[in-house]
Amino acid sequence: MQTIYLARHASPDWNRKDIPYHLPPGPPLTPQGRLEAAALGAFLRTANIRTIASSPLERCHHTARIVGDTLSLPVAIDDTLTEWQPDESSDALGRRMWRIFRDTWEATVDQGHQAALLLTHGGPIMELLRRLGMSDKVIEQHRVYDHRNPVPPAGVWQVSRGHDHTFWELSLVFVPQVA
Repeated sequence: MQTIYLARHASPDWNRKDIPYHLPPGPPLTPQGRLEAAALGAFLRTANIRTIASSPLERCHHTARIVGDTLSLPVAIDDTLTEWQPDESSDALGRRMWRIFRDTWEATVDQGHQAALLLTHGGPIMELLRRLGMSDKVIEQHRVYDHRNPVPPAGVWQVSRGHDHTFWELSLVFVPQVA
C-alpha cells in the first residue's frame, strides 16, 4: 500500500524577528528543533520511504537533512512546498499543495515505491488535508498546536488510500515527545 507522509518542520527560532518567516532562508532550527527532527527520523526509519522532498526554507530543509541522514536518502528541494505566502489565498495554497501531492503519489505508484515524505509547513498541510477530504470541523479539532496548526513541529500526517480506493485515509501518526 502506497503512503505519503506529510511532515511539518521541527521547531524554529521563533524569536528571530530579523529574518522574514515566509521567505528563504527563514529562521533556523533551535536545539529543541534538532532533537525533534532526530525523533522524526527515528520514527520514519521503518516507513519504507524512498523519496524526500522539502520546502526550501531553512527550518524545513534542515529537518529534512536530519531525516534524510537517518534514512540514508537524499533530499530534493521543491519550491511548491514553501510556506503559505501573505498574498496567497487558501484556495490557491490548496491547489499548489494538491499538485505536488498528486505528482508525488503518481510517481510513488509508478516507481513501485511504498512511501514518500513531503516536508513542509503547517498551513500547507492544513490546506492539503482539506483537499484530501478532511472536514473543516475535524481540521478545527486538530488545530491545537503552536500558531493553531493541525500538526506540531516535526509531527506527521499519514495519507493512504482507503481499501476501496475511493477515499483518502488521513491519520496524525507522530507527535514528537522530546524534552
